[in-house]
Amino acid sequence: MQVSVTGAGVVGLCVAAELAGRGAQVEVVDRVATPGPHACSWWAGGMLAPWCEKESAEEPVLRLGREAMDWWQQYTPVIRAGTLVLTLDRDSRKLDQFARRTSAYDIVDSETIQTLEPDLAGRFDRGLYFAQEAHLSPRDALNALTSRLADRGVTICGKASRTDGVSIDCRGLAASDALKDLRGVKGEMLLIRCADVTLNRPVRLLHPRIPLYIVPRGNGVYMLGATMIESSDRDRITARSLLEMLSAAYALHPAFAEAEIIEIGVDARPAFPDNLPRIRRDGDVIRVNGLYRHGFLLSPALARMAADLLLEGIKPEVMDEDYS
Repeated sequence: MQVSVTGAGVVGLCVAAELAGRGAQVEVVDRVATPGPHACSWWAGGMLAPWCEKESAEEPVLRLGREAMDWWQQYTPVIRAGTLVLTLDRDSRKLDQFARRTSAYDIVDSETIQTLEPDLAGRFDRGLYFAQEAHLSPRDALNALTSRLADRGVTICGKASRTDGVSIDCRGLAASDALKDLRGVKGEMLLIRCADVTLNRPVRLLHPRIPLYIVPRGNGVYMLGATMIESSDRDRITARSLLEMLSAAYALHPAFAEAEIIEIGVDARPAFPDNLPRIRRDGDVIRVNGLYRHGFLLSPALARMAADLLLEGIKPEVMDEDYS
């Protein structure tokens, strides 16, 4: 079967990899032939944290997201070090609220926090440790998928080589020309370097103004983010967001005040009204979209369902009833 996948972000590359792995003849169409800052997924945190995401997401995010770790392990290193969730003493009720909305965690005291993250010793009395969660480097993962596809003879080209066959639209927010209920949710994030702090796993700080996550990238580099603003703006970070993210990082550890800002990332995530993804079919066009802030977490499950639909005729659970 000949399949054209439009969009070389995380969803498109996952769909292409899943199809190619099942024997389909695939080409990927994108205006840029290599992963880079033009794609929303370039700026992702890379946290494979379905239990933490359940705090504010619907049940499918937890259930489908649990597939992600093993799927990604086929292509790129997955660091299975868990997630540590903390809060400042004055905001301790937020930790209790987070615990009520999630599962699969251990309540940890200051001694255990010190064992997990020695550089946070004495700074926090209590936290939640989600031992089953993991993280990866999004940029390495995107490059690894691109390389694996190239090994299978799948290249990224600027234009489809043929007009017949099935097309899978994975364009993200650009697909709002066809998906009228798709909206943008702006995310702003920072890539920083701080040699004076070593963290071994993603840490979430339940800050009163902006929930912070900080993800280690190695060699003292961290991804710091991220805002969720109802906007399709993809160009500029606000001074408020920049100050609040840095303030939250400082609250986690004062040494972050001396961090070097390497990159500032801004992009708009595609989302439907309920923030859950959709697969829709219109004749020979299948649209996979609306992954909100769960791109790396949910793309493997969406890729599996898209391939099941196309190759085996199995209707995805995320397909709207109004679409066939």
